[in-house]
Amino acid sequence: MAVKRSSYYTVEGDSVTMKKRHCPRCGPGVLLAEHKDRLACGKCGYTEFKK
Repeated sequence: MAVKRSSYYTVEGDSVTMKKRHCPRCGPGVLLAEHKDRLACGKCGYTEFKK
């Protein structure tokens, strides 16, 4: 199932903000996938568990 990249952003007036976070290891350009219980990077395997 493909997701449009435009759904990763929010536009409020003249400003654009990201909904998703970048991977702290890989840096800008690699976004963390949001799962039910965690955030995960598909490139390096970095994982943050939600509380």
